[in-house]
Amino acid sequence: MDNVRDLAGNLNNALSALGHELASVRLLLQLGLIVVAAAIGLVAAALIRRRLDLTALTADWPSFLRQFMRHVVANLGTIIFIVVLVVMHAGMMAITWPSASYLLGVATSLATAWVVIALVAGLISNQFVYRLVAVSAWTIAALSILGLLQPVTNALDSVGVVIGGMRVTPLLLLKTTVLLLLTLWVANVASDFLEKRVHGVSELTPSIQVLIGKLIRLLLITFAILIVLSTVGIDFSALAFFSGAVGVGLGFGLQKIVSNLVSGIILLADKSIKPGDVITVGDSFGWVESMGARYTAVVTRDGREFLIPNEDFVTQRVINWSYSNDEVRIDVEFGVSYHADPHRVRELAVEAARSVNRVLTTTPPFCHLKGFGDSSLDFMLYFWIRDPIAGTSNVRGDVLLALWDAFKRENIEIPFPQRDINMRTPVKVVIERDSGVSP
Repeated sequence: MDNVRDLAGNLNNALSALGHELASVRLLLQLGLIVVAAAIGLVAAALIRRRLDLTALTADWPSFLRQFMRHVVANLGTIIFIVVLVVMHAGMMAITWPSASYLLGVATSLATAWVVIALVAGLISNQFVYRLVAVSAWTIAALSILGLLQPVTNALDSVGVVIGGMRVTPLLLLKTTVLLLLTLWVANVASDFLEKRVHGVSELTPSIQVLIGKLIRLLLITFAILIVLSTVGIDFSALAFFSGAVGVGLGFGLQKIVSNLVSGIILLADKSIKPGDVITVGDSFGWVESMGARYTAVVTRDGREFLIPNEDFVTQRVINWSYSNDEVRIDVEFGVSYHADPHRVRELAVEAARSVNRVLTTTPPFCHLKGFGDSSLDFMLYFWIRDPIAGTSNVRGDVLLALWDAFKRENIEIPFPQRDINMRTPVKVVIERDSGVSP
């Protein structure tokens, strides 16, 4: 609490001194010069941006240089403001006492710190992380320039509560939050880079590539959290209090999340399904687009994307059309009239199936007489395709159309059910005639 009182006293003294200085001519002069420099920076930057074609200028530059140049142009007004302030500050130093231009020096230092931090942090593509780094770094730099960094640090560290043997202060929370966000961002960037390298290894199957990528991300995030906790001085034994709460949360509300996570790891390890497989689970038929920690994305033929929990692939019946072999057999049932030659029908059916582009010729189609129906000879035609991801109903329809054309050409009838009605008693038929006289 003494540090808080000291900080409050310093701020009070600074405000009192500022109040006295506001009445002085030299402070008003410096404020006026700062306003003039800001106006010059805004006008000059607007004129330069109007004449500068940044896209054409940086068309052939590397991506990081283009991004750096965009941030330079965005802070162009501040850069011109700094240049004008430096000239004014040098002129004031030459004609008067250094104390008469102190405010100009402080404004120049603050603006310079902001531009440097903005340009360096501008290389970060994530906007949230960029703003976090820029604001945090400039706040620390501003407090250091004003001579308030140490008093503010002592004040934030002087107040705290003890939780589970660990003293928690506002300074500890700020440091932990900022460092945790930064390290998690670095871990995500590194894991994305390593995942792209893993996916480029053709010797690994898609499921193994996804599994290695997920493990790398998990290890990097865990490593980042441990580094932050050890850096800020948190004793891991003090976290035993929170482990019980996490266990209770897992027991009551997170069973499904943990189950889906474990199921996802099992699916990636046993390679029962992998990205690109054509599967049927429940009423959903499609191909596996991606596999996440909690769900698997299955894209259907109509373009809809189903996010199916990983647990369903472990507990439900799943049809994997391309599990061990990408060849899929399709069956087509049809019937012809009893007047047709069944041997000729079989030949025509095989020829019709072969005429469809997607039907494999390496595994030839064949046709069997299935049975003698009530009004037709029933046949079963079998053929194979290698691209079930392109659909199965459409190729079945193409084969049926080819059968229809072949039967039309050979005058083979496709019968429809017929019924004979036997009358047990005579039926009297009455025919009514029109008795009217026609004109």
